[in-house]
Amino acid sequence: MTYGVGISVMACKSGLFFAEKLIPYLNSFLKQNGEPEIAITKTEEQMFINTEIKSNVLESIRGKDVYIIQDVSNLNNGYSVNDNVLALKTLINSARISDASRINVVLPTFPYARQDKSFNREGITAKMFAKEMEILGVNTIMTLDIHNPAIVGFFDKCVVENLKGFRDLITYFIKNIDTSNLVISSPDLGGIKRAELFASKLNVGLITIYKERSYTKIDAIEKMEIIGSVDKKDVLLVDDMIDTAGTMYNAIKLLKEKGANKIYCACSLPFLNGKAVERMQELFENKQLTKLIGTNAVYKSQDFLDKNLWYLQISVEDYFAKVIFNMHTSKSISSLLKEVKSN
Repeated sequence: MTYGVGISVMACKSGLFFAEKLIPYLNSFLKQNGEPEIAITKTEEQMFINTEIKSNVLESIRGKDVYIIQDVSNLNNGYSVNDNVLALKTLINSARISDASRINVVLPTFPYARQDKSFNREGITAKMFAKEMEILGVNTIMTLDIHNPAIVGFFDKCVVENLKGFRDLITYFIKNIDTSNLVISSPDLGGIKRAELFASKLNVGLITIYKERSYTKIDAIEKMEIIGSVDKKDVLLVDDMIDTAGTMYNAIKLLKEKGANKIYCACSLPFLNGKAVERMQELFENKQLTKLIGTNAVYKSQDFLDKNLWYLQISVEDYFAKVIFNMHTSKSISSLLKEVKSN
């Protein structure tokens, strides 16, 4: 459908770092297919003193297949998540006014993904965001491991491509970690299917951790129990995201109390907010945590990577680039949504 139509990749200010990592891979795929290489389309993003945000496309994109990259969780520029979402909406609008043929939004992390259901009078912000994207005329959204896959159902017209971060994480373990003494778990029952996936791909055992949370306090856990034996076993704890790391912290300490040997953590979206870094550093110094492995879908500065020896980053921009290329050339992406790389 879009093959033969020119392609444009542009980025909001907070998405530029990820875009610059992605573009060499995309150009490699374009070159292999006999298409010309591209540069990131020039744009301008400005925040006024009253905090209004304006975006402007500085090159012609008329009739092009446009991919807008925005890292909403990248706070490095002083923007909040809400600022980044607003910047995204203004650039989408600019692209629409500039007569783009198709507008695709690339979100390494999906905003408001934990605001997906209503209790009492809570707003469902994830649905509100979905509707705003459709009103703005977005054709496709590409993201990584949406916290609740049911969020895809909030979209009526826009296609959502939910990439699998665990595809690269599992591949890393297959290639780099001795799994002969390994068992898999999720830090709570909510992630058991993810843990089962890891266990089946790595051909290792599975244990479960039962958690009771106190909802009268923020980030408070009442009780945690392990179902299964971890004595003298290496353990891999898997989750889709780590925010404050409260659950992960308590799970690791409990596993050590029960005799676990090496303990690894893996997640697609290592937000590491609040006390998370402090907690992981403490576990690492006490030889309770061996390594936390996350993807670069969540921005981490080089200074962070150099300082925190307990953290290992896996790159996924090549994965995003391949999906963008296949979408642009109207090729299937189903094989790219599998959990483990084929090569």
